Amino acid sequence: MFERFNPSPEALTPFLFFTGKGGVGKTSTACATAISLADQGKNVLLVSTDPASNLQDVLEFNVQRDPKAVPAVEGLYACNIDPEEAARMYREKMVGPYRGVLPDDAVASMEEQLSGACTVEIAAFDEFTTLLVDTSVTSQYDHILFDTAPTGHTLRLLQLPTAWSSYLTSSTHGASCLGPLSGLQEKKTAYSESMKALSDPEKTQLMLVTRPESSAIAEAQRAANELLEIGMVNQHLIINGWLEALKTDDAVAKAFYNRQQDAVSKIDENSSKSISILPFVSHSLTGIESLRTWFSLQQEELGLQNETPSLPAPVHSIDDYVDSLIAKNQRVIMTMGKGGVGKTSMAASIAAKLSEKGHSVHLTTTDPADHLSGVVANAANLHVSSIDPKKEVERYTNQVLTEAAELSDSEREYLEEDLRSPCTEEIAVFQAFASIVAQSVHDFVVIDTAPTGHTLLLLDAAQSYHKEVERMNGQKTPDSIKQLLPTLRDPLQTSIAIVTLAEATPVLEASRLQEDLKRARIVPSWWLINQSLFAADSKEPVLANRATEEIKWIDTVQRKLANETVLIPWHI
Repeated sequence: MFERFNPSPEALTPFLFFTGKGGVGKTSTACATAISLADQGKNVLLVSTDPASNLQDVLEFNVQRDPKAVPAVEGLYACNIDPEEAARMYREKMVGPYRGVLPDDAVASMEEQLSGACTVEIAAFDEFTTLLVDTSVTSQYDHILFDTAPTGHTLRLLQLPTAWSSYLTSSTHGASCLGPLSGLQEKKTAYSESMKALSDPEKTQLMLVTRPESSAIAEAQRAANELLEIGMVNQHLIINGWLEALKTDDAVAKAFYNRQQDAVSKIDENSSKSISILPFVSHSLTGIESLRTWFSLQQEELGLQNETPSLPAPVHSIDDYVDSLIAKNQRVIMTMGKGGVGKTSMAASIAAKLSEKGHSVHLTTTDPADHLSGVVANAANLHVSSIDPKKEVERYTNQVLTEAAELSDSEREYLEEDLRSPCTEEIAVFQAFASIVAQSVHDFVVIDTAPTGHTLLLLDAAQSYHKEVERMNGQKTPDSIKQLLPTLRDPLQTSIAIVTLAEATPVLEASRLQEDLKRARIVPSWWLINQSLFAADSKEPVLANRATEEIKWIDTVQRKLANETVLIPWHI
């Protein structure tokens, strides 16, 4: 198996980018690496560009916009770039001159166009460009560590010549995130130098942080391939949360251990990436000493068991949620959440329970239907369909490009890249969902994953979604499109369930998703906390202690975020 991650200054480049989906431990890993390098006599700058940054919580130090020395770690400095604030300032720079000049709905459309994840990433990239190319800054440090890297999609946009042309401000074609670069022409040279630094394996190394879970590893591999496309070839995979051994014969612990072993066994050890592991710990990785000792913890130190307290308030079961759906006759159910929290399994469980109670149910998912085997039993009154995002995106992209036939080659290249954004997939899949909801003859329709509030507002801002479809298709708007947004906004017809895990980053990301949906006048009422070790009641010391760490996040969901909370045990 793989060796423990143990950072050596000689083996690491000046720039280190830590990336991975939410909740895998990017910030903890970046902080512990920075402390280790500083303890080895290096001058280190740690920079967070995460919208949900908890850098100050992990370091237990008030991290600010400008680099400040971290107490108790000689040679370590930290700063916190707020990408949301950077994006707000960028939007105002772009939209401000048009206030009072253009109609209000046109200004609102411009603001929403610049409210997506692509704009946030590019605004953050604009902020830390100086840290990559300004020698007066870089010469002060041996290593600069970035907590959260831009995606391959964003970096490819930055490479395209058309990104710096007036085409961005003049195009009326239906791309999903068109325009986030249009105000940055003066930064072209700095961006070009930054891209060279990122693609230089002697300068930059990509640290892909993941968990020993099949879905998380697959996501890390997708990110790796996407970033390989733009030249980030120096990559290292860190598998965080590895349960190295068991101390009990606990059934939950054995299943947990075996699932990790199975997931990691499928990794190609002969791939170009170097691979290492970090141990699963039961305690919170906050504070300098906790981070300083993490890489060297021995097995006997990982599971020092404490008494497990009880929850401060009662929670519901998944059956309670299903009974509520039946009682209120909410025929459209959507499970929503960030990647890896179990949206698909939750949607399948809800559909199966509705079916078991004698109701006719249509379950539709963006995961292949055969992934649901073992979750959804065969039943005469349960219909399962699968929407293939790739096919839907291809169909939608072809529609847009057909309408854009008059573009130059470079403009078309930019449009094609823009259509690879996450928003495009949401728009394309949304159309397929709309058709299913409108045509279904079943009592209930359960949908795995819906668009974010930003995408819904993006489509609705100018007039409404059906205007976008009319422009794309050149034909009468399907009734399914006209009806779906009002349906989603009607709590008498639709139930939106937020799915999360009882951990810091998944809860924080889910809370932002909820606020995003509220902007689109869609209000989730139920939160489903999935894969809870607390609810599983494992006796394995390291898992039992981790269960106690979940309580504060379960309490946060109950008291601050959800009207009703369901707690689902980690399942064997």
